[in-house]
Amino acid sequence: MNLLEKASKIDLSEYHYELSEDRIAKFPLEKRDHSRLLVYQNKHVHHQHFYDITSYLPEKSSLIFNNTKVIPARIHFKKQSGAKIEIFLLSPIEPTPEVAQAMLVKKKCIWHCMIGNRKRWKATDTLERYFESEYGKVKISATYTNYEKNEIQFEWDNQIIPFVEIVEMMGSTPLPPYLNRSATEEDKPRYQTVYSKNEGAVAAPTAGLHFTDAILDKLQQSHAIHELTLHVGAGTFQPIKSENVLDHNMHCEQIQIAKATIEFLAETEKPIIAVGTTSVRSLESAYWFGVQLINATTKTFHIKKLYPYEHGFENLPSRKDSFQAVLEYMNENQLDSLHGDTEIFIFPGYEFQVVNGLITNFHQPESTLMLLIAAFLGADWKIVYEEALNNKYRFLSYGDSSLLLP
Repeated sequence: MNLLEKASKIDLSEYHYELSEDRIAKFPLEKRDHSRLLVYQNKHVHHQHFYDITSYLPEKSSLIFNNTKVIPARIHFKKQSGAKIEIFLLSPIEPTPEVAQAMLVKKKCIWHCMIGNRKRWKATDTLERYFESEYGKVKISATYTNYEKNEIQFEWDNQIIPFVEIVEMMGSTPLPPYLNRSATEEDKPRYQTVYSKNEGAVAAPTAGLHFTDAILDKLQQSHAIHELTLHVGAGTFQPIKSENVLDHNMHCEQIQIAKATIEFLAETEKPIIAVGTTSVRSLESAYWFGVQLINATTKTFHIKKLYPYEHGFENLPSRKDSFQAVLEYMNENQLDSLHGDTEIFIFPGYEFQVVNGLITNFHQPESTLMLLIAAFLGADWKIVYEEALNNKYRFLSYGDSSLLLP
């Protein structure tokens, strides 16, 4: 039985645990680094606080952060009838599908969206809203360009303002649905890492929410720190509904990695600690792009969700050789940064090629992220989660943290 045949028989109920509503952290702690930290190392568990994390990281290890910045992706309009319509930005379509460029577009753009109260917004209706800006009064309109696919054109009557500023002025923080509450002013800075830079995520890389500038300064004294960007999509919250987990739709997410980071990955032999599952997916995807380049199968950085399993885990190039191939590709094409996207689906049976350790929060049962943790820890994921539950850790996006060193 090959890897995909085994995966098709994964029983999702084996990755279930009882998560009661009162264990879900609905609000952030007053201080970011005062969250609790469960350290799992060599099958032993220690209970600490996040401000102690530097004492438990492997010596001279390297940390890779996802510096994506959450945009206030929930945009609200009100029809003349009084009906409220929520437009949730998912991914740009025109004039460019690349998030970084799409945020800088002026005058009009088209995005794929989710629509709240959709039945009250007819295909022929135009929604309008006005707001004051430093450039004066601005009118913005929203119309369907494709009703069936929820493709929405936004147009505003000011040629100076980029779309990112429109979103900042109109939007609200896209909190995860399981928080079951509206966003507050406090969420604007707190549902954002202190090192966020590149706008485009509609969900936070929550493993990074615990870091403070003071912790980052301390880390830089003894550890290498590098960044990449994966713009987290709303698909991260999508539950697995299919009986065969392989049928689950993994939404494509955009990645950007600087040449200096690729050079580092090609050279270092030290442990690599991913800050968050988004960094895991980015690093492992970049590795598989190197495999594709070595095998001359493609020169497009796009990793399909099951590519690693279809390729297999035997006779693979080393981490160094794979990233060296990526570096050569970048040199040949005079690229300062690597751009691509990934649908990679990491579940038990996956063999990690880049990541040696992981900093992450506690995830929903029977989710794609829970499967990733089970792939990383094996059966010991149950030990970690039982310890967290028995010791009253706070769960999910605003919850506590873990450092996993199998």
